[in-house]
Amino acid sequence: MEFAEVLRRRRMVRNYDPDRPVPPDVVRRLLDHAVRAPSAGFAQGWGFLVLEEPADRERFWAATTPDGGGRERWLAGMRRAPLIVVPHANRSAYLERYAEPDKGWTDRAQERWPVPYWYVDTGFAALLMLLTAVDEGLGACFFGIPAQRTQAYREAFGVPAEFDPVGALTVGYRAPDHRSPSLRRGRRPVDEVVRRGRWS
Repeated sequence: MEFAEVLRRRRMVRNYDPDRPVPPDVVRRLLDHAVRAPSAGFAQGWGFLVLEEPADRERFWAATTPDGGGRERWLAGMRRAPLIVVPHANRSAYLERYAEPDKGWTDRAQERWPVPYWYVDTGFAALLMLLTAVDEGLGACFFGIPAQRTQAYREAFGVPAEFDPVGALTVGYRAPDHRSPSLRRGRRPVDEVVRRGRWS
């Protein structure tokens, strides 16, 4: 598929065919492409939890949704996804990398960072998985794990303290779904969001 077509087709998919698993070679490509994302200092401070088994996916939904349920309409279709990938960011990998001789920030101070690039880079990796899913003829959705459910998620899957989940992706073959009502807002035109030369 042409890249422009991948971009045109990319949208958050919220309903999946539960009877069509994502083929192992496609799962591998999703992950291979994720680790091609740019990262500050080539720190590559990310980690991905892949959930394919029904029991693992059910544990994910029980841990991350309010009251362990998540059976509201928008989540009902999401729960049918045969694959969940949770990208995590590891801040310490970046602080350690920039304390190496070629970078020279020996104090490992987080305050030196203008923005937390460990989250930015992990977001890049998630976007590459979203685009790869489209290219493979699949649907995917990126969504957040509620802050009040993060500890339950960590405990359910033994996630080390240095890894922060930045969200999760459901992936699978698309089924008819309800488009987000937020789309009624329309896409902002390029001329409305771009400034050239100076802001004003």
